Amino acid sequence: MRDPLDNISPLDGRYGQKVDELRQFFSEASLMRHRLIVEVEWFIFLCNTARLKGTFVLKPVLLKEIRSIYEYFDLVDAKRVKEIEKITNHDVKAIEYFIKEKLKGSAFEPYLEFVHFGCTSEDINNLSYAMMLKGAMEGVIFPVMTGVAELVYQLAKKYKSVAMMSRTHGQPATPTTVGKEFVNFIARMERQMASLKLIVLLGKMNGAVGNFNAHVIAYPKLKWMELSTKFIQGLGLEVNAYTTQIEPHDYNAEIFDAIRRFNTVLIDMNRDIWSYISIGYFKQHLKAGEVGSSTMPHKVNPIDFENSEGNLGMANAILGHLAEKLPLSRMQRDLTDSTVIRNIGSALAYSLLAYKNCIQGLHKIDLNKKVLEDDLDVNWELLAEPIQTAMRRYGVKNAYEQLKSLTRGKSVNKKIVHKFIDGLDIPAGEKKRLKSLTPSKYIGLAVELVDGYQPNFLK
Repeated sequence: MRDPLDNISPLDGRYGQKVDELRQFFSEASLMRHRLIVEVEWFIFLCNTARLKGTFVLKPVLLKEIRSIYEYFDLVDAKRVKEIEKITNHDVKAIEYFIKEKLKGSAFEPYLEFVHFGCTSEDINNLSYAMMLKGAMEGVIFPVMTGVAELVYQLAKKYKSVAMMSRTHGQPATPTTVGKEFVNFIARMERQMASLKLIVLLGKMNGAVGNFNAHVIAYPKLKWMELSTKFIQGLGLEVNAYTTQIEPHDYNAEIFDAIRRFNTVLIDMNRDIWSYISIGYFKQHLKAGEVGSSTMPHKVNPIDFENSEGNLGMANAILGHLAEKLPLSRMQRDLTDSTVIRNIGSALAYSLLAYKNCIQGLHKIDLNKKVLEDDLDVNWELLAEPIQTAMRRYGVKNAYEQLKSLTRGKSVNKKIVHKFIDGLDIPAGEKKRLKSLTPSKYIGLAVELVDGYQPNFLK
């Protein structure tokens, strides 16, 4: 067996254990197993539901026997499929022959021509990939996305009242709170998660070009559209009645684009946290034995957020190509989607790896409140906005220009600000209120906005 150190892809080598839970959905053996599920269940459906003339009703013992083909499918079986494929040079036909080989000499032998009956390869493939994607999203990706959002929400609540100087264009700007900045990202993530969960996974089982041509020739009196719909829904999917040889993959593109948008939000957050670490707003936990730099012993690098950002970039690059390529097929079918669609697992694996990187990074940061407080205390010019706004309320002319002259490009302090306020022609009570203001108190409704956010994952 090849050593992981010899793997070309870091997903199977360096990061293999971190994305291991996706193998049950997107390894080649998993694709074979899902194809077997579709083929076997279609055979059962033709016998027990459609009751095709020439088939027979399968009793529980025989159902157990034929389902064991996919329920006990292992690497030995997978290697046998690959051996058959070397002869057929066709992966789906190899699955059909493998089933027939397994059933040879059994009670099923007289009915083996009903394996893969009326099917084109894409009838099997599109349903297999849809089931794989559904399983991976529900079993792995959604839970970890939720894990990211839950952790960010905890930080939002924890730091909802901690004032922080904003930076617009990289320059000192109106204060906010650390918690409010975190909740901004949760709201964005949840919106993408909500849109993702609304996407319906589709499937087709309608023959070579989507018209049930062969089905109608063999059994002209059966209601094939209804039967197809019932079968697809039985697999946990919804039917796409209007296709060519392939299900057009539009829903796949919707899913990949939604994941990309979620990932882009996370990239934005990673970069912000990286920046806050760089200016000392956050400290990182030290771990014995870890090295930040091969030459600078003092360094503690924000590698988790950097790794998360890099892996999200890889994920989005693949997801972008999947979303752009898969819905395109020349005329009734070309094969360019076949090799591309095999990379769904890679796209989701890079996403999963990035989510885990981010979670790990969030667990390793602590707020350095003193740095935040010092930043606010030396930037009293931040109060230029509320003072000039209050002046406008009382009709003071050139309010903006007066504050611009006082603060722009200058370092001001509490004494200078208070002296300016004392000289204003506004009510005494308003002067008192403005003089009670400090940069750390000028946070608007930041706390209320955090308290008012009700995340869906808590419902």
